[in-house]
Amino acid sequence: MASLFEPLTIRGVTFRNRVAVSPMCQYSSIDGFANDWHFVHLGSRAVGGAALVTAEASAVLPEGRISPADLGIWKDEHIPALARIAEFIHGQGAIAAIQLAHAGRKASMPPPWEKQRALTEAEGGWKTVAPSAVPFSENYPMPEELSIEGIPKAVQAFAAAAKRAREAGFQVIELHAAHGYLIHQFLSPLSNQRKDAYGGSFENRTRFALEVAKATREVWPVSLPLFVRISSTDWVDGGWDIEQSVQLAGKLKDLGVDLVDCSSGGLVPYAKIEPGPGYQVDFSWRIKEETGVLTGAVGMIADPGQADEILSTGKADMIFMAREFLRDPYFPLRAASEFGFTVDWPVQYLRAAPSGSVARQPMYPDTRTGAAQGQRGIGVIAPHTK
Repeated sequence: MASLFEPLTIRGVTFRNRVAVSPMCQYSSIDGFANDWHFVHLGSRAVGGAALVTAEASAVLPEGRISPADLGIWKDEHIPALARIAEFIHGQGAIAAIQLAHAGRKASMPPPWEKQRALTEAEGGWKTVAPSAVPFSENYPMPEELSIEGIPKAVQAFAAAAKRAREAGFQVIELHAAHGYLIHQFLSPLSNQRKDAYGGSFENRTRFALEVAKATREVWPVSLPLFVRISSTDWVDGGWDIEQSVQLAGKLKDLGVDLVDCSSGGLVPYAKIEPGPGYQVDFSWRIKEETGVLTGAVGMIADPGQADEILSTGKADMIFMAREFLRDPYFPLRAASEFGFTVDWPVQYLRAAPSGSVARQPMYPDTRTGAAQGQRGIGVIAPHTK
């Protein structure tokens, strides 16, 4: 497990290990505001020992939400609740990240546990936009083609959201260019049928993604990392593929993107995907090998040994996990204990820690005063006895 628990420094940020909590939509917001559910969901994973905890896809514009229950960062009023979460995450020794997103043609839908249909205006739905007037499926809204005047407004919405993210205290931004959302829609010829400077050739289809990355990097502090999540392939002939992803990753690196988080799919409902443990790892490996950019591996990675092998063989630099963190928020602490590694444990949980563990005294918010209580610090502890 030497690779899994090895620190990683990117720009001015050091991650205590290589385990990252992927952004996972919770569909639990009202008007985009974070609440106690988000605080507990994200905070518990920081307590559990992850190095990076990423807040879910947060809409940069209200019409960019997947559903009316999505988290948002399109207005300054969203900042305080997000800042409370980021402060707590950092107090546990983890790094707080947020994923900035626009759903494009996959917007204005109910949460996934409800019947999937285009929401009416009476149900809180809205008019969606996309590179072209092509719906995701018959159950989804018919989008309007995003106007040539609307494109720079969308780009600036990402940059404005990045400024808010910094004000809230986040130390990493991930741009969501995957899973069939707006940036991905521009990338793929299956969803982008434009005839202007944003459609047709590879150069044109990647223009929006590169403009978003450039605008975000310009307002994001030079000392802080910028990540981009991509769908490495559409899994459809004639769609976006790994060859194009490699080219895009190189261009993103040149713009100051530090890590490419390599997922796949999500653009069309008819893609033929055969998922299995680590089924996307070869994408991160190839992008890393051919461009030199840091990469993240994601997708059905649940075993510590599997995760360590991916890192030790150079196939990725970080492991992004989602479902396993839903099953076990304390995956890193458990994995370290099972394989005999010493990691820092919250002082509140020391009675369950193995002998010789390191005690972490966190800084946590006082909900009565808003002040920070406690102090950061570590020390080796003796075996717990009652």
